Amino acid sequence: MHRYFPTFEPTAEREPFWFLGGQARILLSGAETDERLSLMEFVVPAGHAPPHHIHEDEEQVCFVLDGEVTFFIGDERHDLGPGQVAYGPRGVPHSYVVRSPQGARMAVLFSPACVEEFFRANGTPVAEAGDVPPESDLAAVVASAEAFRLHIA
Repeated sequence: MHRYFPTFEPTAEREPFWFLGGQARILLSGAETDERLSLMEFVVPAGHAPPHHIHEDEEQVCFVLDGEVTFFIGDERHDLGPGQVAYGPRGVPHSYVVRSPQGARMAVLFSPACVEEFFRANGTPVAEAGDVPPESDLAAVVASAEAFRLHIA
């Protein structure tokens, strides 16, 4: 039975995890939306910049909640702050860099869902609130990307 109003009580699935030096958590999974969309939160430090990448299957919408972030989408640059949105269409290379010294917090919507499993598969659980991120194994992340139809430049 499909639930149109999933509950957002703390569960192991919603616990934050480390991904490429920042924290991520899945707020709404594809399993909860019949794979239509997923919603994630990313809390990332100043200077954080994932490599340019392309999603073959998903549209991506990034909503800046806190901080200043520069998005690179195709050959365009967009300097955004709290309350602003960036759209990354499937098939278009994109990335971002966090400009604010305090870091940034973003909500990211993917449609259709399932790419959240890429993040979960490459994440490391956050042991406790004051934890520091473990070293990232970018080669392992790149190697696992193809299974999710992600291409990392």
